[in-house]
Amino acid sequence: MTGAATLPPAVPLLESLAVPAERRRAVATPRRWGLRAGDVVFIVLGNAVLIVVMWVRHGQLPNLQSATAMLSAAGQLTALLGTYAALVQVVLMSRSPWLDQLFGVDRIAGWHRWLGFATVWLIAGHVVFSTAGYAAGDGRSFLAETWTFLTTYPYMLMAYAGFAAFVVIAAVSVRAARRRLTHETWHFIHLYVYLAIALSFGHQIAVGTDFERDPVAIGYWVALYVAAALLVLAFRVAIPVNMALKHDLKIHSLFEETPGVLSIYITGDCLEELPAHAGQFFKFRFLARGMWWRVHPFSLSAAPNGTFLRITVKEVGDFTGALHTLHPGTRVLVEGPYGIFTSERRTRPRTLLVAGGIGITPLRALLEELPARKGGTVLIYRARSWPDVVFRQELDQLAADRGVVVHYVVGRRGVEVARSPLAPQALRTAVPDVRERDVFICGPAEMIADVTATMTALGVPPAQVHRERFALL
Repeated sequence: MTGAATLPPAVPLLESLAVPAERRRAVATPRRWGLRAGDVVFIVLGNAVLIVVMWVRHGQLPNLQSATAMLSAAGQLTALLGTYAALVQVVLMSRSPWLDQLFGVDRIAGWHRWLGFATVWLIAGHVVFSTAGYAAGDGRSFLAETWTFLTTYPYMLMAYAGFAAFVVIAAVSVRAARRRLTHETWHFIHLYVYLAIALSFGHQIAVGTDFERDPVAIGYWVALYVAAALLVLAFRVAIPVNMALKHDLKIHSLFEETPGVLSIYITGDCLEELPAHAGQFFKFRFLARGMWWRVHPFSLSAAPNGTFLRITVKEVGDFTGALHTLHPGTRVLVEGPYGIFTSERRTRPRTLLVAGGIGITPLRALLEELPARKGGTVLIYRARSWPDVVFRQELDQLAADRGVVVHYVVGRRGVEVARSPLAPQALRTAVPDVRERDVFICGPAEMIADVTATMTALGVPPAQVHRERFALL
């Protein structure tokens, strides 16, 4: 690894970058937004109801006297709701910090996936119902009516191109297809959502029956488009550019923690003004040859301290492998912070942290922010072998300094450790008061599912169980 031979051990490196206690300033607290979760849900559902009410106001219901009229009405409603769902998708993709604080990236990612497929089905319904309705009224076949649409109606060819883009995006979002794509390819294809919506906008305004002679409806929909566009520009362009100019982030040094696991130390200006907490993550872009166009999420592996940021990455593919070629001085752009996997989620005075493999990274950072109290924090660290244990020296030092109890569960299942090393009986033995603790879990998806099931079996209330899955948005 470039420069690794000249770097000091991990703990001295942390100490060399640290600011003396008398000069240290508190890291900025993330901004609190006025809206509550219920307010957001009310706004989203309220606008959907308003869209249907406006459709009814335009006198559509009395016309439902025939199959042709009913098909056309179904086409109109699916078009309106599909377009609205697409705009809500854009808002979910905008990486708005207030949505992240209210719901968390993991939940937003689930909604994003569900709503994405719903959008495609609604728009597909619009195409089918509208074409069938017009074909029945004109006495043409479905294909003949489609050709008439494409050759005679304004903006129709653009609308079909937008629909095709939606279908492609949905196809690559199916889990089987998603696993075959790199993160960069998947991310790039999803940017076509913006193009698909733009291509459909002219068609909606020009030929949508909901907009004929109704400037209020036109103004309402234009306002929805403008609001979604402003959110994207603010959170995905303006704020990241401002952060780049203000903080001037650069790689300070690199350190190989264990074979294939790299820590990257990043310094810059005014880092105490970054509103980040331990447990959160940023999306990083390294301005190096062949890497500047790639963006990946990484959790902080050390608590924000106003002096440096640290991420720790396991080599699992081309991108993470290429990180070993980076050099000190490389500029870094970030978006974030994101995530609600923080100490602010605690509901109990004591805490249990459960890590698997490289999932130790946000939990290692959390250990610095959780209250220092003997036995107040217990860490269970599951790894397949001792070379896979990351931060061993730092964890032992934190245990000694902050009263943390650390249990290393290391070895092959059924050989060096039990076949189910994180089963209810094992967790109850290691942490008898587990029901009285908040539980933070991070690691492979299978481990998270197993530990979550264990917490349920042990009677730990769901509100006390917090998970980090590094959702991709």
